[in-house]
Amino acid sequence: MNLMDAIENRRSVRTYTDKKVDRAALEKLFAAAVMAPSASNSQPWAFAVIQDAALLKEYSDRAKSHLLAGIGPDSPLAKYRAMLANPGFNIFYNAGTLVIVYAKPGGPESRGDCCLAAQNLMLAAHGHGLGTCWIGFARPFLDLPETKSALGVPAEYAVVAPIIVGYPQGRIPQLTRDEPQILFWKG
Repeated sequence: MNLMDAIENRRSVRTYTDKKVDRAALEKLFAAAVMAPSASNSQPWAFAVIQDAALLKEYSDRAKSHLLAGIGPDSPLAKYRAMLANPGFNIFYNAGTLVIVYAKPGGPESRGDCCLAAQNLMLAAHGHGLGTCWIGFARPFLDLPETKSALGVPAEYAVVAPIIVGYPQGRIPQLTRDEPQILFWKG
């Protein structure tokens, strides 16, 4: 698969088979992730993997409760209240693997650099026949001091990208994209 095919055809996947993603496949994704550029070559990323189904379910439930407690009537998340309140909704879409990209402190652009690493990881996954989806709903809960402590993550590390990874089930529909909005072009 060439690069433009990967960029144009990678989609967020929310339905997965039961096939487990093995360690060797995940290590290939991490190898691609760390090839991302970073400000001053700071390489401020760190990764974690959860493949324990019971823990993923527990964290889904706790993340939903955490989000619901903070959603006010004017919140941009208010439209998701019913979905998050549904006991059957799993924010990780029952995927068997969650990869968490953390930003280590001290880099001049740590969070942005980690976003670049996350994109490399998702494109590499697509190239290897894996699906991914960035789960923004999980970030606030995973970034809580008590959650980081329970997982053994240093308190000063910041969650940037919780990404589920797995083997897609069924065909992923193509989406259209808007044309680029170019604010100016001088020259």
